[in-house]
Amino acid sequence: MVGSNGERSIVTTSHRESPRKTKADRLPVWRIGVVGGLVGILCCVGPTVLALLGLVTAGTAFAWATNLYDGYAWWFRLGGLAVLAVLVWLSLRRRDQCSVAGMRRWWWRLLGVLGIAVGTYVALYALTTWLGTFA
Repeated sequence: MVGSNGERSIVTTSHRESPRKTKADRLPVWRIGVVGGLVGILCCVGPTVLALLGLVTAGTAFAWATNLYDGYAWWFRLGGLAVLAVLVWLSLRRRDQCSVAGMRRWWWRLLGVLGIAVGTYVALYALTTWLGTFA
């Protein structure tokens, strides 16, 4: 930089400029994980919500949840995994990261998504099982 008297000077800054990640750059880990876990346990949560809203009796909700869980639990779990995969794919695609390199870049967050989905599933399973004791 040239000063007013013609001498060159070096300008330094005391703070380090670091690229900040904007909200659009981050993967919505919590939203994807909670939605995936919720879809996976929908066989129990659906009848429970209907009972809590007063649309069906607790006994009916318990019977529905038991029937759905006993006969179709793996279908709901697979549906939850499918929703999880689609939401992750859409999120990575929106960021132009839907490639092996993109997966490598986001792998910690993808493990976080899976962990949050499993945690949501377990928490809602425990809640609906506990509520089932009152039916």
